[in-house]
Amino acid sequence: MKPRKKSRRWLKITGCILLILLVAGGAYAFTVYNSFKNAVETMHQPIERQSEKREEPVAFKEKDPFSVLMLGVDERKGDRGRSDTMIVLTVNPSKNSVKMLSIPRDTRTKIIGKGKEDKINHAYAFGGVPMSMDTVENFLDIPIDYYIQVNMEGFQDIVDAVGGVTVQNDLDFTEAGFHFTKGKLNLNGKKALAYSRMRHEDPRGDFGRQTRQRQIIQGVIKEGASLSSITNFSDIFTALGKNVKTNLTFGQLVDIQKNYKSVGTNIQQIEIKETGTMINKIYYGLVSAEEKQRIQSELKAQLALN
Repeated sequence: MKPRKKSRRWLKITGCILLILLVAGGAYAFTVYNSFKNAVETMHQPIERQSEKREEPVAFKEKDPFSVLMLGVDERKGDRGRSDTMIVLTVNPSKNSVKMLSIPRDTRTKIIGKGKEDKINHAYAFGGVPMSMDTVENFLDIPIDYYIQVNMEGFQDIVDAVGGVTVQNDLDFTEAGFHFTKGKLNLNGKKALAYSRMRHEDPRGDFGRQTRQRQIIQGVIKEGASLSSITNFSDIFTALGKNVKTNLTFGQLVDIQKNYKSVGTNIQQIEIKETGTMINKIYYGLVSAEEKQRIQSELKAQLALN
């Protein structure tokens, strides 16, 4: 009988350990949940704006396709700053894909609400997030449903919080005192910010810069979703709360995570072809009618608007 009692005792001990782990895991999950909720409440900044190209609001529980305008903003004291980076994400769960379009900041287009043509990134300086969304919506002829604004100076905190990012560099260059060699690079926050900002040494100009920006964003998404980042959730959420603003609510983000979780593994990049030209001694990127039509058609198909 002794061996049986001994086995029962170890079974009880094992059961107690598993129960403790489950309770601890539940408490940990609750802590993560609360930290994320608090961060999103800090990030949440609604805007009074209704897209003229949406008859019905997006229903995340119905897995509707939707779009997000990402604005990377250089904020300065006493100045609203300009949207140094403009990226449109169109998400379609039926196609299990995200299409990522970087809009060059020198793109010449009509600034909605200002009544004139100018560089597209000036829309933020003139009218903040709402004018940026209206202008991009008009330029692409698709609804812009949500926005995510990132303070680029603070973006390095987000990169550091996820433990840095890995990129594949195709150009040897120096920026902000850092030398970036060709090949695989592991970047901390300061290096990632310098890497994503360089454009003057790149023969591709803004297009090369856009590629590096996308690499950093995808790197943050990849590292942030990894198991190793779970233990670092507090730093990640703190960095997000300080440097990110969005009109997405906590409930909407939870619905996106629940209903769109697999789309993030299939991010397809789109590029706009432009012709650089000088107008009144100012450089602009001009987009032909044919090129604009090509981009608009691809994004409309992605949002199931055709």
